[in-house]
Amino acid sequence: MHQLNRPQWILAAGLALCLSQAFASEQPKPASSYTKAMNAAVYQQLPFNDRQDYLDAERGFIGTIAMPIKTGETVNWDLRRYDFLKGDQVPDTVNPSLWRNAQLNLINGLFKVTDRVYQIRGLDLANMTIIEGNSGILVIDPLMSAEVAKAGLDLYYQHRPKKPVVAVIYTHSHADHYAGVKGVVSQAEVDAGKVKVIAPEGFLKESVSENVFAGNAMARRSLYQFGALLAPSARGQVDGGLGKTDSMGSMTLIAPTVSIQKTGEKLVVDGVKMEFQMAPGTEAPAEMLVWFPQFKVLDAAEDVNHTMHNLSTLRGAQVRDAASWWKTLDTTIARYGDKVEFMVAQHQWPAFSREQAVRQMEDQRDMIKYLHDQSLNLINQGYTMTEVAARMRLPDSIGKKWYNRGYYGSVSHNSKGVYQRYLGWYSSDPSDLNPLPPEQAGQRYVAAMGGADAVLKQGQQAIARGEYRWAAQLLKNLVFSDPKNQAARNLEADALEQLGYQTENAIWRNQYLMGAYELRNPISSTAGQDTASPDTLAAMTPEQLLDFTGIRLDGAKADGKRIGFNWKLPNGDKFAIQLENSVLLYRKGEQLDHPDVTLKVDKVDLARLLNGETTLSQEVLAGHIEISGQTEKLNELLTLLDHFEPMFPIVTP
Repeated sequence: MHQLNRPQWILAAGLALCLSQAFASEQPKPASSYTKAMNAAVYQQLPFNDRQDYLDAERGFIGTIAMPIKTGETVNWDLRRYDFLKGDQVPDTVNPSLWRNAQLNLINGLFKVTDRVYQIRGLDLANMTIIEGNSGILVIDPLMSAEVAKAGLDLYYQHRPKKPVVAVIYTHSHADHYAGVKGVVSQAEVDAGKVKVIAPEGFLKESVSENVFAGNAMARRSLYQFGALLAPSARGQVDGGLGKTDSMGSMTLIAPTVSIQKTGEKLVVDGVKMEFQMAPGTEAPAEMLVWFPQFKVLDAAEDVNHTMHNLSTLRGAQVRDAASWWKTLDTTIARYGDKVEFMVAQHQWPAFSREQAVRQMEDQRDMIKYLHDQSLNLINQGYTMTEVAARMRLPDSIGKKWYNRGYYGSVSHNSKGVYQRYLGWYSSDPSDLNPLPPEQAGQRYVAAMGGADAVLKQGQQAIARGEYRWAAQLLKNLVFSDPKNQAARNLEADALEQLGYQTENAIWRNQYLMGAYELRNPISSTAGQDTASPDTLAAMTPEQLLDFTGIRLDGAKADGKRIGFNWKLPNGDKFAIQLENSVLLYRKGEQLDHPDVTLKVDKVDLARLLNGETTLSQEVLAGHIEISGQTEKLNELLTLLDHFEPMFPIVTP
């Protein structure tokens, strides 16, 4: 065990949320001698005596909230679960740099940044920023769930005048920055014109497409990214890199009423002056920064953080454009660098001086440009994706800055993201062009190595030598060749676990430990989450609903089938829809001359029918659907739609 100083504030902090209810049947194991040595060496590599981040993370603290935040019997957020982080000793099972980051991300409550600017931090993965206007307040990024957003707003009202919310600002299109909106305002207030909802151009399209089109896969992979089935502990989940984890509760959405379309666009709401800088294709496809000239505050959204961010996310998303990102930050410095006195972001803690803010922006700009340029340098020398990642290192001048450490992104997977953006998945080696899938390859590897016992023995020897990366790679083949071989599963879990204990990156740790957990235990069928929430479905355009229906179509089942539909919406919109050649095609503003079925139904009721939440007969009886023609054809289409399994296997076939 090694001692790491921590602020007195953490002594009074609670524990953090865990999304699972049970530990693994085979308990996590201690750190090996190799892991202990690797973690001990970290103390010589980084400036642990630098305490400025602790001072800044605590600065302006006003008060926090009693834990847990609950709705009935459902725990939405519980920081008591992270009590182990209050200890003086850094366990051998956690990289000391990650432990430091996890302690900082535990600091929570209401904080004053400067006059009329406040933040709720540590009550969700993201921050909620509050700007005080003349008669009301502006809320920036209302967290992940309505219940926790409401609790955060209530905390603010405990210490500040209870002014109404007059505007909500979404900085970008990720759910942890908008899905709690109905905890701070209602749809009725927005419809009545009492509240403006301000977002960057493209916000609604991007928020819906990311959470629906590939939403099932992203939700499953997010369980790995945030360690959702791991109990918070020194041998389990300790952090999410940008914060503890996502809150649990109602994911909501209110469509924007004001769309910001260009850099330099200005807006005044309740006496608060704002200037916007567009940042599309950086950390999110639709994103913007906000400058508050009265307060000399720059809200950097999620383009500046106290961690290296992701160019390529482990949960899965469009690869971010590193070139656009560094240029955006350079533009920010040029526009506001000589004016800014406070820089807030929508994760973690602020910068409290011009020098501090500009230095952080410059260092992160340079880090992102280095990742972009040097990855391409290696790519143009002929190195493959894996080789590029193995060779990339940040120079000490930027790489040893705490806010450039890889707690969320990493040099390894970000350089792979650059490769993917420019060259795609293929290495150009023909043996990689059409490789065998893991089950078939695993069976052949095991046979070639002399059978399961021989592979298991080599795996044991690799672990005994501390070669955990090789052991995991080797044993994966055995597990995929025979997923019932529990000895192989347990041994691969042991290798993944030590890799998790060693890594500085919070989400790499969660990935490794989640893999170990699921190798040792049956997959829980209750942990999945449907990302297509009612509010998300309601926000979808008819075209997006039809696009998603086409994604759900089982192409093999639909082969040879031909069905034509006319869809009429109550507002007068109409669509001609044709199933042919195993694809679902549509045209807006048209109708088929000889449809099999004609429907008159609103978008939400059709979405409920297509999702299996109701039946055609129920909807007709309720008067929600008017239908003519061959009703059996519509029911036939419903049988051709897949319902995606939320908890599909990852570390097994």
